[in-house]
Amino acid sequence: MANRERNKKILLELVKQSDNSRCADCGEPEPDWASYKLGIFVCLNCSGIHRSLSSHVKSIRLDFWEDKLVEFMESNGNARAQAQYEKAVPPYYYRPQREDCNILREQWIRAKYERKEFTGETKYPPLPYTTGFYEGILLKKGKDNTQFLKRKFVLSEREFTLSYYNKEDESKGPKAVISIKDLNATFQPEKIGHPNGLQITYQDGDHTRNLYVYHERSEEIVTWYNAIRAARYAYLKTAYPTGSDEELLPMITRNYLKEGYMEKTGPMQTESFKRRWFILDSQNRKLLYFKGHLDAEELGAIFIGTECKGYSVRECVPLNARGNKWKCGLMVETPERQFVFMCEQERDQREWLEALRKVLSRPMSPQDYTKCPASCRPQS
Repeated sequence: MANRERNKKILLELVKQSDNSRCADCGEPEPDWASYKLGIFVCLNCSGIHRSLSSHVKSIRLDFWEDKLVEFMESNGNARAQAQYEKAVPPYYYRPQREDCNILREQWIRAKYERKEFTGETKYPPLPYTTGFYEGILLKKGKDNTQFLKRKFVLSEREFTLSYYNKEDESKGPKAVISIKDLNATFQPEKIGHPNGLQITYQDGDHTRNLYVYHERSEEIVTWYNAIRAARYAYLKTAYPTGSDEELLPMITRNYLKEGYMEKTGPMQTESFKRRWFILDSQNRKLLYFKGHLDAEELGAIFIGTECKGYSVRECVPLNARGNKWKCGLMVETPERQFVFMCEQERDQREWLEALRKVLSRPMSPQDYTKCPASCRPQS
């Protein structure tokens, strides 16, 4: 019993050290688990992945630790493991955070400890990241239906394009050639209804288009994701040659700040309310709205500037309630017009207000001024 308590105390002191105080794989604070095969401290979610890989794990607080295992943890730790297994992680490779979906965590852990992609001593990282060219079959949702069909995709870093073909006969050329310039990719397993679901968004003229794809193998879809990130990184290095990695890496891909259904009325605020799916893209400062959550093309976009430029958001009670079923209102005001939305729950209303205010509070960049309405631009 004395040894048990002593070993538990040692482990609890080890996990307080700055290098060990966050999960070695996703950064979750105060990890309660440890892999005594690798000598690392991990969170509950990542411990489950390690267990599935036969990387023996124990609870720091609940399990019995033998003296030799505690000594092993003392002589290793997160920093030492990261120096070995993350020695050669490419700058564009996505390091999952605690909020990310499970397959990103799992493939990151497998890439590090199982495939040893980043030790700098093997054939890794895989060719799709280093050659600038990747092709393969993904299941893609049809533009006007819910059916997912096999389509060939080709990613070219040299041309900065992502193309896909509708038919097996490629002689007719690709169905679409998408510029890497404005492309974004984000995992959307719940939205798409598949654990490996990936949403690819790009500009098609004046409209934003969405592609919804997945692959049955999680390793393959994560490879596609990081291959897209590699091509985007190469593009950004060309477009912004003086930009540092600190400036460019957040621009490669991003998750959207907030998504969900709200009811929307028209510009006169007397039109009947209609339910629409909204996406807040904080990087582009746009609130996009679609008829449904898996629509390919947006119905409209609202630019979100700053308060000093005449933009604001607040709670509101609409003058007209015709057609609306929800009761929690908010108003987005721009120099051009007022937009009134209704949320189903107070929690939704609160989250939308918080997300929109976060965008409003961020100063506009020179790139933002190229996308905003004329009324928002500096006067010469």
